[in-house]
Amino acid sequence: MAGEAGNLMKNKIEERPVRVKIDNVIKKYNGRNGEMVALNGVSLDIHDNEFICVVGPSGCGKSTLLNIIAGLLEPTEGKVYCDGKEVTGTGTERGVVFQQYALFPWLTVRKNVMFALEMRGIKGKEAKEKAMEYLEMVDLGKFADSYPKELSGGMKQRVAIARAYAAEPDVLLMDEPFGALDAQTRTQLQTELLETWEKHNKTCFFITHDVDEAIILAQRVVIMSARPGRIKEIVDINIPYPRTQETKMTQEFIDVKNHIWRQVYQEYLEVRK
Repeated sequence: MAGEAGNLMKNKIEERPVRVKIDNVIKKYNGRNGEMVALNGVSLDIHDNEFICVVGPSGCGKSTLLNIIAGLLEPTEGKVYCDGKEVTGTGTERGVVFQQYALFPWLTVRKNVMFALEMRGIKGKEAKEKAMEYLEMVDLGKFADSYPKELSGGMKQRVAIARAYAAEPDVLLMDEPFGALDAQTRTQLQTELLETWEKHNKTCFFITHDVDEAIILAQRVVIMSARPGRIKEIVDINIPYPRTQETKMTQEFIDVKNHIWRQVYQEYLEVRK
């Protein structure tokens, strides 16, 4: 499955500095039925400008892990570091995009993006101009003065992505951002995301239930086990970019997909027991 171009890509990743370090993270919750372990000893190095996708059965702790990296949750044990500094809360170096768009309905598209810029201290004319640059990046310049209620689901998600980029984070954390979209819009946004990722050199941590999506986007796919969540396997995706819908027809893609899907399905069966 590993082609020469893919191996070169892998080597380049390993040579890059570690942007996010997840060190033996454990997360426990106390519920009605006693203690529940959501994550049980997760360790992972995410390198600069790396695109990682995380897959696994529902309830395996994918979103919990993302929220810990984002600083929205604290680990029970273990630590997360971003650029060598321990994560103890939210920070501008980490941007988050959720499945729900979380746009301000009373603000126009442009002002939603300007909000992220203003949080960085960029205001007035400069903020307005920069907001337009990010909206053009996601092909929404013509809708700058529209309100979220006037946009389709895919367009709203583009605004959320533009706002996340406007904050200029080093790490982009995305929790199933395309999960609620139709197949055509999802495919379009996958392509746009890859283009902006390559252009802006972000580190991406992307959660998805869609194995095809994970393979199209990622350089590595992290497979999580059933609860308590652990990293079961990390699969290198040695398929050169650009990846298109035609890539799905190749034997290399099919082989990787079958391997990942078998691992995920085994964990799904564990959940059903």
